[in-house]
Amino acid sequence: MSILVFSALLFLFSFLAGLLGALTGLGGGVVIIPVLVLLFHVNIHYAMGASLISVIATSSGTAAAYMREGYTNLRIGIFLETAAVVGAFFGALLIAHVSKSFLAVLFSLILFVSAWLTIKRKEHHENYQTSHPLAVALKLNGSYPYHKKMVDYQVQHAPLAFIIMGFAGLISGLLGIGSGALKVLAMDQAMRLPYKVLTTTSNFMIGITAAVSAGIYFANGYINPVIAFPVMIGVLIGALTGARVLTRIHVRILRIIFSLVICFMGVEMLYKTFTGGFSA
Repeated sequence: MSILVFSALLFLFSFLAGLLGALTGLGGGVVIIPVLVLLFHVNIHYAMGASLISVIATSSGTAAAYMREGYTNLRIGIFLETAAVVGAFFGALLIAHVSKSFLAVLFSLILFVSAWLTIKRKEHHENYQTSHPLAVALKLNGSYPYHKKMVDYQVQHAPLAFIIMGFAGLISGLLGIGSGALKVLAMDQAMRLPYKVLTTTSNFMIGITAAVSAGIYFANGYINPVIAFPVMIGVLIGALTGARVLTRIHVRILRIIFSLVICFMGVEMLYKTFTGGFSA
């Protein structure tokens, strides 16, 4: 395969990854890594390096658009990222003492349950009048555009969301994977945020996490410009397209797309576990 054909195909897949990442709040890595490893036979380390670049591109490409539209809640993003960082720190400390296979199976089951809960929730039938006291103290509640007007929303169960994010960071540190799905779960099932708010806030958060990891991968030489450049351009264009689509698409469709993606992630995680991808 010539470098031109390789770059063109990678750009196409990266565009789709960026589009999907912007709509689900999971970043483009969920598509980029399997495509690079399985279709293009790229070394997993270079695939992960390109994936991190794609996540940063998705976050950067959509953050400005989502903030301008009034969707992203920065206070919630920073609040939850604090828990994720703490969890990742303890995950790194426990990495030699915890079975990765057990955690991978547990994480897969959580993803399947999350998919069901995401489909089940009907947010427009909910009517919360007040926020959790911690959310009030931290001023986490906000508003977002809905049918050409700004709608206020309240934030529920902030401590539970913080705990979920700590667990997400722990899983991320132990398995070396992203925790975007649990970020969305914490905001959807615990905080009970509107779906478009939590998706856009997750996109903002994953960029922070990826930026830290990307520096480590770059220092170790795992970011190859031949791979990373078409990925970055494709994902960025896809993410910007996704940002426009998200403001117009129905929430129910977004929930179905997210559920399908995380079910795919769960199946992939189980496959890697039972084929030795995660050693005990």
